[in-house]
Amino acid sequence: MLKTPPSPPVPAAPSASGHPEGVSNDEFRAALSRLAAGVVLVTSHEPPLDAESPSATGSPGTVGPGGSPARRDITRGEDVGMTATAFMSVSLDPPMVLVSLREGSRMDDLLAEQPLWGVSVLAESQRHIAGRFAMKGRISDRLLFEDIPYARGEASGALLVGGALATLECSTERRVPAGDHTLVIGRVLNAQVPSAEGGPLMYFRGRYRHLD
Repeated sequence: MLKTPPSPPVPAAPSASGHPEGVSNDEFRAALSRLAAGVVLVTSHEPPLDAESPSATGSPGTVGPGGSPARRDITRGEDVGMTATAFMSVSLDPPMVLVSLREGSRMDDLLAEQPLWGVSVLAESQRHIAGRFAMKGRISDRLLFEDIPYARGEASGALLVGGALATLECSTERRVPAGDHTLVIGRVLNAQVPSAEGGPLMYFRGRYRHLD
């Protein structure tokens, strides 16, 4: 007697959340919250609305001599910051890093328009900086920078936090859509280690922590 071969398994239907059955948003968050991560502040300078006017010294994305990004008018416009834990190194030669941005966030929209940004690796004493730039629904970051020591990066025009364990200045090489986020890969234009004191600020199980 001929036997009917078994039917192949039917893939689980996606749930309303977009995940396969059995993996909920809460379960995914709980699992990934067990992965400890360093905390950085990503910064960039948003050009004024009339950045294309003759008074601007360079429009976003303009390339200067030697292929480096052209300087922009950083005396106008606004500085923007965002706390991030999804940040990593990608390549040593050339030096490249990656940061994951929520799709449609202010930083995502800004880096879609112009390529220059900075990263400050926060120290354990800078938990308050991470907290304030993680707040949702804010209209402007101007007041958030007022009592924070910083220097403006020469290569990017972005603000770099004083007392950070390390600072990087980057130029976007590639943007990769990934679900509800955008992966921004940047070439490192400048890297400094201004402070060797203190340990790193960490994020684990939904809380900021430091190494014991």
